[in-house]
This record gives sequence, C-alpha cells and structure tokens, in this order.
Amino acid sequence: MPKTTAGRMGVTAVAIVAIVVAAVALLIGRSDTDGPDRASAEVSTPAVVRESSHRLNSPPGADVTFVEFLDFECEGCRAAYPVVEQLRADYGDRVEFVLRYFPLPGHVNAERAARAVEAAAQQGRLEAMYRTMYETQAQWGERRAPADDVFRGFAAELGLDLPAFDAAYADPATAQRIQVDVDDGMALGVQGTPTFFVNGDHVTPRSVDDLRNAIEKELR
Repeated sequence: MPKTTAGRMGVTAVAIVAIVVAAVALLIGRSDTDGPDRASAEVSTPAVVRESSHRLNSPPGADVTFVEFLDFECEGCRAAYPVVEQLRADYGDRVEFVLRYFPLPGHVNAERAARAVEAAAQQGRLEAMYRTMYETQAQWGERRAPADDVFRGFAAELGLDLPAFDAAYADPATAQRIQVDVDDGMALGVQGTPTFFVNGDHVTPRSVDDLRNAIEKELR
C-alpha cells in the first residue's frame, strides 16, 4: 500500500499524541458521581459490535471491523476524530467503521450529546450530527450547564423534524440504547475514551501508525 505523505504523517502524529495525553488526563480526572452508574453495568454476553450498533459505512464484503467507544465531550476523542476520518478515507471500501457510545460520568453534556446523535440517527442523520458534535465541541464541551438547547439548535440547523427529535431525545428508550453500548464497554474493560477495537482486539495507539498497522494486519 502506498505510504502516507509527510504532511499527513505530521498531522496524524500530533493527533495521536493528543489522544494519549487527553485520554490519560480524563481517566485521572473522571468522577463517578455524574452520569451512568458504571459499577452496575451487567451484560450477560458482551459484544464489541452488535447488530444494532451504528455503522458509519457499510462496505460490501468487509472482513475487518474498526470500533470506537467514544464520548463526544472528550477532548481526546475530538483529537482522534481527524485520524479516524483519515482511516475511513483510506480504508472505507474494505473496513467497516462502527461508532459506540461511552459518555464519561464526569462530563455534564456527554450523555446528552449521545442522545442528540441517537435522536438524529432515528431520522437518518447519524453522521451529520456526529460530525457536528466534534466540530462544535469547543462551544459546549467542558461546561457545567446542560446544553440541551444547543443540541436542539443543531437539529434545527440540520433540518430535522424537531418534534420528532424532541420526542426521541427525551425518550427513555434512547437513553437505554446508549446504556447498551456503555454496558458492553464496561464488560469489555473499556475505562476511558477513545477506546479502539479492530476485529475484536483492543488497540491502544502509542505511535502514529498503531491503528493503521492493526487494520493492515487484519487485511492481510
């Protein structure tokens, strides 16, 4: 496979470093007093990917699956976003990319953001809201005030049916859909975000090429 350009390698290197630093910081500073009760997570048969898991792409015949457990308020996830997008551009015709929610307890708006993305997904706009969350994270992330109105504004900008969005956003079934991902993550040993799996194997990126090499290994 052709090597990446020097420019892209430089950007990727910065992003990977940010992933590691930010994720470690979040793990140290996380608080179990807010958000889902992680200690009560019970999954009889945990799965890295479920039939109901959200796919960002669906290449025919893909035999490699890339999974990210993420938190839309996590700065490490925001740093990883362009890296994952580059991997999608490079491997999207051969690798299936899967998004799984894992809002961290210390983030006031993480679970709300996940509900907004899930509500958008119910109207076929998963990827549009997924991108919006990362592109606007600086506006609403790391705040103590709920961002419900901000997220509703995003739905309006995307042209969503707002009554349907509101109903899905407030529906306990939407929160439960997110909790399924959280429970699977906890059962699989996910402790922070972003956490990556390639064909079921946990990958911790410590260098520029770790994620790419994990994908290449499974493609061979």
